Amino acid sequence: MIYITLGFFLGFFIPYVVRRYFKIKNEPLSFAAELYWIFHINKRVSKQKYITNQKYLQLKNRYFMRSLGWGIITSAIFSLISTTIPPEEVPWLAFFVIVLLFLSEIDRRTELLPDLLTYPLLISGFLYAAFAGSLLADSTVAAAQNSALGALFGYFITTLTSLLLVKKNANNFGNGDVKILAAIGAWLGLTNIPFIILLSCIVFGIICFIYKKRAGAFGPSIVLATLLILFLLKY
Repeated sequence: MIYITLGFFLGFFIPYVVRRYFKIKNEPLSFAAELYWIFHINKRVSKQKYITNQKYLQLKNRYFMRSLGWGIITSAIFSLISTTIPPEEVPWLAFFVIVLLFLSEIDRRTELLPDLLTYPLLISGFLYAAFAGSLLADSTVAAAQNSALGALFGYFITTLTSLLLVKKNANNFGNGDVKILAAIGAWLGLTNIPFIILLSCIVFGIICFIYKKRAGAFGPSIVLATLLILFLLKY
């Protein structure tokens, strides 16, 4: 029950954090500056604005409903994690998933995958391999080695792909896409990262077909593919 409640609480604040990133998405900022913009307290809105500004009220209600939806989704995912993952690893995987969900929504809304989240995700993947790492268990490779190889593969395969396609599309893979795939490789290892890359490309192609577009944020496709592979590993 604690993870269901925690999932709802964390998910509820996803739109709030995304909204903060709208203010800094076009500016290269340091970690400290990003933290300031995300967590600093805005001036309190006057009661008069609540009453008279209909656009503000509509925006406020829309964000509340979006937050409620994210809270329910995250709560359901945390519930699934707590019932399928060994108890000692639930905190690790809960952290992994919530960061991915934050990154997915930030990228979908701003086309930005901030270093403030991708670097800690990468480092925590190595820590997971060192202190837990059942998802990295392999009969031929130790967990730490599997994590390192997964991160290297996730980084270099997307970099190489970008190099080969740079003449046709200079932005086929952004720096954020490379970093998040390296981080996911650190968490799920060399065995799984190729399938995640392939599945994310398929998901992205389906999304582009449905919405009739040729480009867009790749992060949500990566995250959805990762979640599918993650839970397939446990069934």
